[in-house]
Amino acid sequence: MKVQDSQYLSALQIQDRFLKGQNSPVKAKPAAEGSLSFQEILEQTTGRTDTGLRFSKHAMGRLADRNIRLTDEQMERLSDGTQKAGAKGIKESLVIMDQLAFIVNIPNQTVVTAMDQAETESNVFTNIDGAVII
Repeated sequence: MKVQDSQYLSALQIQDRFLKGQNSPVKAKPAAEGSLSFQEILEQTTGRTDTGLRFSKHAMGRLADRNIRLTDEQMERLSDGTQKAGAKGIKESLVIMDQLAFIVNIPNQTVVTAMDQAETESNVFTNIDGAVII
């Protein structure tokens, strides 16, 4: 097979393009209305947020199943509650906020699970060593 006659570029042809400046810059397409930004998609897939908190796969599933969407203000309050728990030496904390309950692993800064008011009716939380109500 002759590389020059094929539809594929050889390594030398690609090298020549880049070294001679023949490559054209790729322009980003404008985002469609209602589409998510790269940052939002990254946060959803990795579970990381601007506040430094991370959401486990389980917690993200719980939030999605219950159609719970946290506002930026709620995320800040959750982060503040996590910092307060860490300052007191808590390792696994229950953080209660706005009819929502979160179990947070403080050393890893990871929300392990999330519950709404309907799920917290039993009022029994296990495997925690402290609670923060904000």
